[in-house]
Amino acid sequence: MIKIVFLISLLLSFSANAINVEHTDVAPNIDGVNDEPQWQKAKWLPINSIILGAELSASDFSGEYRLLWDKNHLYLQARIIDDVLIDSHANPTDSYWDDDCIEIFIDEDGSGGDHQYNYNAFAYHVALDNQVVDIGPSKQPALYNHHIKSRWQRSAEAPNEIIWELAISLFDDSYSDKGTNLPVELTAEKLIGFMLAYCDNDGSAVREHFIGSKEIKPVNGDKNRGWIDASVFDSIVLKK
Repeated sequence: MIKIVFLISLLLSFSANAINVEHTDVAPNIDGVNDEPQWQKAKWLPINSIILGAELSASDFSGEYRLLWDKNHLYLQARIIDDVLIDSHANPTDSYWDDDCIEIFIDEDGSGGDHQYNYNAFAYHVALDNQVVDIGPSKQPALYNHHIKSRWQRSAEAPNEIIWELAISLFDDSYSDKGTNLPVELTAEKLIGFMLAYCDNDGSAVREHFIGSKEIKPVNGDKNRGWIDASVFDSIVLKK
């Protein structure tokens, strides 16, 4: 009984502190162009918490993002300023975190907890070639291109700025590498664990920075916890 009360209290706390995500009646085009009115109802949020690497200048990297939803997808638009874009690994499952990429952390039911080698949550790395990679129960990187539609474009007015748009299908923890998996239909007041991050490489053998949307409390000095523990994610709540 005490455990149930604690869990209810925890969920209410997450909900109270959750980021509101507005509904859209018209799905945005996933084209990397910021020209659609439905995005104007969504609030920009920063990507400014350094997870790995030293302090960096705004010209090296700065970013922000916003979200919308309908019953089929969570929609993400990110505005990234990055002076150098690197994609040096031809194989999309090879050292993908060391190329410039956006990383989307999704916990469909907001339950938190371990997801390192299971589908309690996903940590999707979306590369500059729009391929999507995560590590599942096999403990090997695999492609999840059918989970996310992605497109980005450079800005004509600001050459170092890109607009990256994504339509994300959500899957629950019953997801299996064998068999048929159907996306979850999204509804108002649904609570979801979410975090966004960016891997930044300016020409080194490995990424130089990893910058997130959420400040993470380090464990033994390590802030890179998002790919292991969904409890470090923010909570978002779908509003209509």
